[in-house]
Amino acid sequence: MADTSTVKMLEGKALTIREQLLRLCNHVPIHIGGDMSVCDVMTVIWQYAMKYDPQNPKMEERDRFILSKGHAAAVTSLNQALLGCYDMQDIFNEYATNYGRFGMHSCNLINPHVEVSTGSLGHGLPVAAGIAQALKLKGNTTSRVYVVMGDGEQAEGSIWEAALSAPQFKLGNLVGVIDRNRCSLMGYTEERMPMDDLAEKWRAFRWNVIEIDGHDMNQLIDTFDNLPDPTSDVPTLIICDTEKGHGVSFMANNPDWHMGNITEETLNKALAEVQDAYKAKWGEE
Repeated sequence: MADTSTVKMLEGKALTIREQLLRLCNHVPIHIGGDMSVCDVMTVIWQYAMKYDPQNPKMEERDRFILSKGHAAAVTSLNQALLGCYDMQDIFNEYATNYGRFGMHSCNLINPHVEVSTGSLGHGLPVAAGIAQALKLKGNTTSRVYVVMGDGEQAEGSIWEAALSAPQFKLGNLVGVIDRNRCSLMGYTEERMPMDDLAEKWRAFRWNVIEIDGHDMNQLIDTFDNLPDPTSDVPTLIICDTEKGHGVSFMANNPDWHMGNITEETLNKALAEVQDAYKAKWGEE
């Protein structure tokens, strides 16, 4: 069971990220629904699980992070800022500008903290599998490769080619994470392109599959604490049951909030909701 102080610390960081996401959404249009659904997962990866030095982003012993769910660039950048990769205000100043390091998709040509440029769905897992195999061939026995995917992109064939190859090459250093919010730009996934039983599909491809509540910090911490050793032979997939727009009542499970911009009045209402939820659990700080 996760330590209470660690849970509180990470939930506090997740609150900070949600607040900044909402403020950014007031500043420019962003993919707010999917950013909010994967916020807790991203917080645990970046603020707790990953071995990463903001001052040395190409450190050979680092863990690698690949964002296959390209529209979650904002929540990734904000987590990196909270870790110390850059100032939080930099994101607000540069987001979606011609000269900026931050935008709707991550680009490693202008941002050294981006491992691989992404955006086209389905590409992240094949790239991550290649990196994981390269690490094994180089004799790196400690680094992991984390790849965050959306559930909508599970319809891409390249996902399943990589899913088939990873166990064959014994990539136990590869950790896939699916943000299973069941909601895409076009509507609900089970109406557009049914995915279930998603866990059984991945198990049939010989992955170690773990299903958790993607908004339960205890479960997230325990899952990342108990991953198989990177030297193991079987890749791991964590399916996180999440809610699009989580934390804000009018965004929750609503395809209309796949992407958008909010007014000052809407911002204040949304901030109050996420802040009140934290206070209800942990009290006033």
